[in-house]
Amino acid sequence: MIIGSGPIVIGQACEFDYAGSQALRSLREDGIETVLINSNPATIMTDPTMADYVYLKPLTTKSIIEILKAHPQIDAVLPTMGGQTALNLCIEADEKGIWEDFGIELIGVDIDAINITEDREKFRELMLKIGIGMAPQATATSFLKGKEIAQHFGFPLVIRASYTLGGAGASIVYKPEDFDEMLSRGLEISPIHEVMIDKALIGWKEYELELLRDRNDNVVIICAIENMDPMGIHTGDSITVAPAMTLSDRTYQKMRDMAIHMMRSIGDFAGGCNVQFAVSPDEKEDIIAIEINPRVSRSSALASKATGYPIAKIATKLAIGYHLDELDNQITKSTSALFEPTLDYVIVKIPRWNFDKFEGSDRTLGLQMKSVGEVMGIGRSFQEALHKATQSLEIKRNGLGADGKGYKNYDQIISKLTIPSWDRVFVIYDAIQLGIPLSRIHDITKIDMWFLKQYEELHYLEKEISTYTIATITRDLMLEAKQKGFADRQIAHMLDCYESEVHKKRTQEMDINRVYKLVDTCAAEFKAMTPYYYSTFEAEIERADGTRYVENDSIVTDKKKIVVLGSGPNRIGQGIEFDYCCVHGVLAAAECGYETIMINCNPETVSTDFDTADKLYFEPVFWEHIYDIILHEKPEGVIVQLGGQTALKLAEKLDKYGIKIIGTSYQSLDLAEDRGSFSELLKANDIPFPEFGVAETADEAL
Repeated sequence: MIIGSGPIVIGQACEFDYAGSQALRSLREDGIETVLINSNPATIMTDPTMADYVYLKPLTTKSIIEILKAHPQIDAVLPTMGGQTALNLCIEADEKGIWEDFGIELIGVDIDAINITEDREKFRELMLKIGIGMAPQATATSFLKGKEIAQHFGFPLVIRASYTLGGAGASIVYKPEDFDEMLSRGLEISPIHEVMIDKALIGWKEYELELLRDRNDNVVIICAIENMDPMGIHTGDSITVAPAMTLSDRTYQKMRDMAIHMMRSIGDFAGGCNVQFAVSPDEKEDIIAIEINPRVSRSSALASKATGYPIAKIATKLAIGYHLDELDNQITKSTSALFEPTLDYVIVKIPRWNFDKFEGSDRTLGLQMKSVGEVMGIGRSFQEALHKATQSLEIKRNGLGADGKGYKNYDQIISKLTIPSWDRVFVIYDAIQLGIPLSRIHDITKIDMWFLKQYEELHYLEKEISTYTIATITRDLMLEAKQKGFADRQIAHMLDCYESEVHKKRTQEMDINRVYKLVDTCAAEFKAMTPYYYSTFEAEIERADGTRYVENDSIVTDKKKIVVLGSGPNRIGQGIEFDYCCVHGVLAAAECGYETIMINCNPETVSTDFDTADKLYFEPVFWEHIYDIILHEKPEGVIVQLGGQTALKLAEKLDKYGIKIIGTSYQSLDLAEDRGSFSELLKANDIPFPEFGVAETADEAL
């Protein structure tokens, strides 16, 4: 039996559909009958073909009992694929004796491990016992106890509620006058009326490790992820980078040992784990444990897509008793799963917020997660990956700078740097453009100097390119701009010309074209069998005989191809349901004998799984990237109607460039999307509709 994660809420999105779908497929491969309970119908995992029995029921112990009575053949339950919801339900069922009554074994985790990691006091005691450093902290189960702790520790303090999701009830308190309200809120939100109060490690760097362990106690570390934002911002709201960029090898090795020690000490189970650490930003690099999650998390989906290692699939195999050395690496098909992936590229994850839907909402970022989705950019350098991630966000920005949309007001920039907000990733660039020294930006944001220097290099490059025109720009400078991730549209802004002119000059005159590289888990040490690509730009290599070439891993076949455009990051109004449509579009095209090509940039989804489509391009759903892939692959056509507004917005451009849109044509899409044209259509066909008028200015509307 697998427990899903229920409805999508902030902190728990479609990454658990991805995890659950992988788990179900993994169990089916071994001939194990699966029974799924989940209440969210907009998921791939609830498709009739995924599990043997699917129950769309409320995630309650009452539903669990009903299912166990209807299926006496159920032997075990796997609760680690449904996030916090599934773990909490599992604990409740255990407390009521349901698993014991029905003789059900818990796999993938054990109850003690969940209790130790969720009960912050027990977790603290265990860490101190095994010699792992923790921030000074204490537990409060009452208001008075909380006040007492605050007096003892002094401010700033962090309040975290026990047994909650997405950092609910968590806050940083800088001033004594705010403490009472925050403490009351934390106690109310915790289902067991308990909060942990700790001394705030403001400015410390934050890291995450993803681990897998089997029954033989073999442990592999799949990925180390560094948060660009320091402690004080929830990981789900932080810009994160893999591999870790600013960590010394000595500290990294020490962190690995601590993570493995922590995982072994919380319980004897086979499965996945996510460990978070804080590191002091000085030469000492002291390490302190923050928390450990004994389940598949949002970061596991990111780590899977970042490395190509299918964490949920392997974690499921380990839960049913396999050992890591018995399993194949799913990407190379020739090496075992008992290895640690190597990255010969950089990934950057940026969260997607939707504050504009909530007028008057608090837009500052803190310990409680507020983002509704995320995007991931893959590049050969941090700068390229950062640019690709910012281009993926769909917030009408073309990347960092060079689009005339930056802030120019000094006070506004300082305020946005001081109080972390959703657009700080862009504001850092604006601050550098305004001439604010890196040391000042570092003092305010506590973001590591290495990241700020990367930003500064981009700023200097933009300044240099701006002194040229489209006629005078050199090939070397154009190549450098492309290798650092600048879009044609940004370069056009710097050179004061059109995007199409830059594209033409770059591809036809300078022969600077995208090449596609494999995500292969092993940095090309072994041959990879899975076509999972990202784009980059490379300088030409000269052979001994004088011929020059650039190496492209994406080999174009002579099969008929269909491109499906994905829906980009989740946001309010466009979520998991469009990813569901894209996956089914890919499956249907494959059934008809076409080679399927998926383009998407959302790491939480099933559509970006390495084996959903024949070819996956993990690229921004951004015109330039799509056009280059289409020029490379030459498909029969592109399906845009499955990717929500993201894909629809690109239909006009595809139509203009003569690229065939499969399904509903651009003209028909425009008729339905443009309210004026649609109303005219209703009028012409004598279909009743409310009176309307089209306004393009505020005065016209009045």
